[in-house]
Amino acid sequence: MGILNLTPDSFFKESRVKTEEYSILKAAEKMISEGADFLDLGGYSTRPGAEDISPDEEMKRVVPAIEWVKKNFPEILISVDTFRSEVAKEAVDSGSDLINDISAGCLDPNMLLTVSKLGVPYIAMHMKGTPQNMQSQTDYSDLIPEILSYFAQKLEHFRKLGIKDVFIDPGFGFAKTREQNFDLLRDLKSFRVLGLPVLVGVSRKSMIYKTLQISPSEALNGTTALNMFALLQGANILRVHDVKEAKETITLFEQLYT
Repeated sequence: MGILNLTPDSFFKESRVKTEEYSILKAAEKMISEGADFLDLGGYSTRPGAEDISPDEEMKRVVPAIEWVKKNFPEILISVDTFRSEVAKEAVDSGSDLINDISAGCLDPNMLLTVSKLGVPYIAMHMKGTPQNMQSQTDYSDLIPEILSYFAQKLEHFRKLGIKDVFIDPGFGFAKTREQNFDLLRDLKSFRVLGLPVLVGVSRKSMIYKTLQISPSEALNGTTALNMFALLQGANILRVHDVKEAKETITLFEQLYT
């Protein structure tokens, strides 16, 4: 899954794409040519302490981009990275195939009903709080069991609403310390008990660049190392800024284990 950030303040500066047709299509074409299976388009920055923007502003950024990408690359699967139901609906109406929600329905009471009505696959992530305050909510009595319990409750709710195609994302960097992120990755196999595809997004995140004492722009090698470990622990989808390197990692993993 290639990341197309349609925001001016994404934590990884090089991933920001200008919200104009040429820039978006150029970035999309590059990722598709490098082997992306999905493109994840987001108009709301979810980095720690990110600025809150209005739903209208988010839609202005993401809806035209989805339309442009779908028109020019109809074969590519598009996910919209949003926690707002109105943005999700407009995005799906414009061509998005999936909804990728960092809050798993916690930040918008209408999101899950919207997903159910739209009938599209849903990526549910674990997070506490909001992007503005999540880094102050990192207290857990037992990290892995608490996150598993969170997903178990969510999945029961999803089933009642008729939401069938669900992916889970443990939420690396969201309401978790650097040490907790590594604990989560180390025990990723625990999520197999849920019986659902697992998405891992560690690309160029602070758990890498702060550990190595480098910048996000220098964190590709560390990202590749952790992506391979994630695959070994059962990850099904890698959400990345650098598609070529991730695709090569997957190819080598498959050569070793299939």
